[in-house]
Amino acid sequence: MEAAADLQDAALVTLKFQFNPKLGIDNPVLSLAEDHDLSDPWSLQRPRFCLLSKEEGRSFGFHLQQEPGRAGHVVCRVDPGTSAQRQGLQEGDRILAVNNDVVEHEDYMTVVRRIRASSPRVLLTVLAWHVHDVARALQGNHAHLCPTLSPGVRPRLCHIVKDDGGFGFTVTPGDQGPFWLVLSTGGAAERAGVPPGARLLEVNGVSVEKFTHNQLSRKLWQSGKQVTLLVAGPEVEEQCRQLGMPLAAPLAEGWALPAKPRCLHLEKGPQGFGFLLREEKGLDGHSGQFLREVDPGTPAEKAGMQVGDRLVAVAGESVEGLGHEETVSRIRAQGSSVSLIVIDPEADRFFSMLRLSPLLFMETTEAAASPQDTSSPSLVETKDPPPDNTAVPLVPPGSRQCFLYPGPGGAYGFRLSCVACVPRLFISQVTPGSSAARAGLQMGDVILEVNGYPVDGQNDLERLQQLAESEPPICLKLASRSQQGLEAWIPPGSAEDWPLASDLL
Repeated sequence: MEAAADLQDAALVTLKFQFNPKLGIDNPVLSLAEDHDLSDPWSLQRPRFCLLSKEEGRSFGFHLQQEPGRAGHVVCRVDPGTSAQRQGLQEGDRILAVNNDVVEHEDYMTVVRRIRASSPRVLLTVLAWHVHDVARALQGNHAHLCPTLSPGVRPRLCHIVKDDGGFGFTVTPGDQGPFWLVLSTGGAAERAGVPPGARLLEVNGVSVEKFTHNQLSRKLWQSGKQVTLLVAGPEVEEQCRQLGMPLAAPLAEGWALPAKPRCLHLEKGPQGFGFLLREEKGLDGHSGQFLREVDPGTPAEKAGMQVGDRLVAVAGESVEGLGHEETVSRIRAQGSSVSLIVIDPEADRFFSMLRLSPLLFMETTEAAASPQDTSSPSLVETKDPPPDNTAVPLVPPGSRQCFLYPGPGGAYGFRLSCVACVPRLFISQVTPGSSAARAGLQMGDVILEVNGYPVDGQNDLERLQQLAESEPPICLKLASRSQQGLEAWIPPGSAEDWPLASDLL
């Protein structure tokens, strides 16, 4: 009991010294100590759920950041007038889960990829920074802070094709929603996976929770011979109620869907991959990357690529919203073997109607590996060891390539630094939203090569300046960031004044 009391006191002291006035929280120590039992972190405040929707031509409206030397992913800025602000996301919130996938201990770029891959809708589980710190002090770094649905307990996205018996369901009586479905035994709805007693949430991507009965009937009639319903069975509804979790579409699993994304694995042949990538206007009027001129007998055709497919991901990472040159650079960065996720025009229309990312409905995660995850060991040999003769390598294991194109004004959007005792240059700042940020550069990345030239000598800064003036793109070979190794060979205090890099999501 005395140890527990000491731990609680330590948590209070930590909280007091880490208080950030910018967050607008008045005297958090006193309010938490007086109003709650600190032995139970759930009594402090439950995690919040923020269901964000990306508006046309805009982002979700928040910036994500990983603090140096600390685990977790922090919201460092919320833009006014955006979905993030309207849904209650706040500066300092810690991201615990993305669409029911716990991410607190995942790599930072993995979390960024998960959020981007969920566009245009994503459900974030977050915890206020001061509550998170107290809970961690009481429970330890490996405690489970994030509530999630049980395995197999998910809303369902069911596609129903009308037969002689209609859609196979009736709607519970009532002038206004919410509505529940009564299934016909053996009917079309039951065969499509609609569970008994299901609550009806959406029809063809449109929420019907506040519809009148007449509006719902009209919506179903307008669907014609087939309709896609988002439904939640009684067990899902009860678990979400207990957790305070919204019955959100990004949580859904697909049942009898008429279209799905396809993962293509290509090995480069003597004449290349055998397809042409073009930037064109898609069905929704937005620019996208489309696959054209698939040559017969080439790796592209053998992998199942079809003319008119739209490219949605490279190596499991979404390319939605990227320009043509950046998308091409990501394909080239994979070398002679590449995994592409594509959708045909029918699937494109289907997921656009539902306002859901096709990447949420991949049958396998075979292509989820990023370039960082699949890279070969670095080809640059380690030179002299650090002066202190520690076992920390000068170059962390693993490397990747990034292709950079200049942004507006000709800037690439990153800053370099070096340490006198180590003959290496590393990324000390990445401007949010810049070409460098979109290419995947991270603070602390070590530069191994630039346009094929090794970077390991005393004149590297001059060489980089000359290369920056050459024709784009700039090809950087980088060592994957290792926080432990980074801290070991950066002198204490040398990074204290760095502006922290973040990603706009």
